[in-house]
Amino acid sequence: MLRLTGVSKTYRTGAFGRGTTDAVRDVSFEVRPGEVTSLIGESGSGKSTIGRMVLRLTRPTSGTVTFEGTDVARLSGAGLKEYYRHVQGVFQDPFSTYNPIFRADRVFAMIRQSYFPRVRDDEWRERVAEAVASVNLNPDLVLGKYPHQLSGGQLQRLLVARALLLDLRLLVADEIISMLDASTRIDVLNLLADLKERGLAVLFVTHDLSLGNYLSDQTVILRHGAVVERGATEKVFGDPRHPYTRTLLASVPRLGTRWEDLPVPSSGIHECATPLDEVEEGHFVACFDTDGVHHGRKSESV
Repeated sequence: MLRLTGVSKTYRTGAFGRGTTDAVRDVSFEVRPGEVTSLIGESGSGKSTIGRMVLRLTRPTSGTVTFEGTDVARLSGAGLKEYYRHVQGVFQDPFSTYNPIFRADRVFAMIRQSYFPRVRDDEWRERVAEAVASVNLNPDLVLGKYPHQLSGGQLQRLLVARALLLDLRLLVADEIISMLDASTRIDVLNLLADLKERGLAVLFVTHDLSLGNYLSDQTVILRHGAVVERGATEKVFGDPRHPYTRTLLASVPRLGTRWEDLPVPSSGIHECATPLDEVEEGHFVACFDTDGVHHGRKSESV
């Protein structure tokens, strides 16, 4: 459904734009219908930049992002509007999405104006109520409320309900639970899993490995804007081949273990420890030199 091929994004920096910063470097992966693909990496690894390029909020410097064979960067006008009928995003801070002087369900009215201007009032109210109920919210308790009267989890689920009013096929979920309390996170995660069961594709952007493992079918590990490892989630988490992936997994806090009992982590990850002939089919491993320059390698069958 979604394919990124050699995607890079370079920003101009410094006085008069004389410098450059590579936010994303030569990233390639696919998202299939009915699957959750997790983009995992530390802050600054390029996760959100990739999500923004998928949503056409920014354009790649090189490479292509295609949705069902169509280059997203080339869309404009009616074609771009149709693209947003199928592809929507939900972002990290739910409160920043809503205007505090308007009721929260104004986000539904904006969808109606753009895509369903001829739908009767009673029919539209019924559609909105069904969409809200489908994300495990009571329409009578949340509709008509202002953003400050609702929790972060409720606001996030309202944004998902807004997307479901369209012919949604791909949801970009960019750190959508990082600002939610622990009791609410599982509800939103289970909602994403339910969307997957309905056949929707989800690009799940997160820095939390445990969340990616809980939810995703495919995992892409990013470091310094480049893919260091990708493959089926059970392979990446069960048998990580890249030292950076191993370091990430080793840093996940575990119940019963205190920080002072953990070994001191080694500084720097500058080698690719896996010989090419040991890389399984469908498993990608990348290498970095001491300056952080990316050298991709993969099995011949990939």
